[in-house]
Amino acid sequence: METTDTTHLPNVAESGEKGLKRKRYKRHNLMTSPGTLVYIGPETELKTRIQKIQYNDKAFHESKVKSLADCLPDQSWRDQITWLNVDGIHDTSLIEKLGTLFQLHPLLLEDVVNTEHKPKVEVYDTGHLFLTMKMLHIESESPLSISTEHVSFVLGDHYLLSFQEELTNDIFTTVLTRLQASVGKTRKNGADYLMFALMDVVVDNYFIILEKLGDQLDLAEDQVIRGAKHMSLADLYALKRELTLVRRIIWPLRDIINQLIREDNPLVHKKSIPYFRDLYDHVMQVIDTVDSYRELLASLTDVHLSTISNRMNAVMKTLTIFSAIFMPLTFIVGVYGMNFDHMPELRLHNGYYYTWAIMLLVTVGMVFYFKWKKWF
Repeated sequence: METTDTTHLPNVAESGEKGLKRKRYKRHNLMTSPGTLVYIGPETELKTRIQKIQYNDKAFHESKVKSLADCLPDQSWRDQITWLNVDGIHDTSLIEKLGTLFQLHPLLLEDVVNTEHKPKVEVYDTGHLFLTMKMLHIESESPLSISTEHVSFVLGDHYLLSFQEELTNDIFTTVLTRLQASVGKTRKNGADYLMFALMDVVVDNYFIILEKLGDQLDLAEDQVIRGAKHMSLADLYALKRELTLVRRIIWPLRDIINQLIREDNPLVHKKSIPYFRDLYDHVMQVIDTVDSYRELLASLTDVHLSTISNRMNAVMKTLTIFSAIFMPLTFIVGVYGMNFDHMPELRLHNGYYYTWAIMLLVTVGMVFYFKWKKWF
């Protein structure tokens, strides 16, 4: 018995406008002097939290910062690596005070609180390396919607500052778990390796996002090939928007990591360069996957439009055949429907039956002719 597969992509129209429109935040820092701290991003009422982690190959200590005095560098910072994880960048006054404490450039702080800023890397004269990138999260799977999180790193001598938005799903906990358990090479290397480990977690999360997108594309491909009628162009367009977002976020990382590898920066030690090269390979793999998905989606869109066009052509072909069959019948009925007095056929005793016989013969003849021409 033939069964029908009812599995299909979530209809975008049924789910409202989610997935079709992406939130854009107003840039309140326009027409202001450069270096003015203005938070650009989603509104939140949660308080900014600062987590302080200090470690070396023999010791590990973790604490929550209650005041900025706990963040003051001292002599102990020279003997171990210090990681300050700032969770929440909406409190611009706190970010500004923290920047003053570490003598961070105002333009650096401006990029930290701007969640719309594109990924980049920059070295400042203050002796800091600044890097910003985007973390991706699955906001919803029906329909698939991807959200972004603004992440920034400030690499200094024996310390690292990380800034991230206030979100519930913090993937940096995996690195923290490794530090606590003293698993891997993180405890034995410097702050530059810690930055690599955090970046590597972000890039690994990209593969998880791509797996979700790949599953949606496989489902869309199956439906397009089967010619599923519930498949809409809006579903494919929603996937295209998510792929465009992913590509726009990941593409700059190629140049960012390449710059870290090639430029001679004292904050990035030579023994950490191979790890950044491996991260570069992962980023290139992600970019290649995204590009292949975009090509596949473009092909699926063309096939879907061709399927719709072929379905419409089949309907028009059927209607044209019926019109061609009824055209001579309409002519015959129209001729003998005229009200002239001198029409000899009107006086035939069996004229009605003769007319029906001629009409049937014409219909059968046209049907056989169309089949002989293989028009249907």
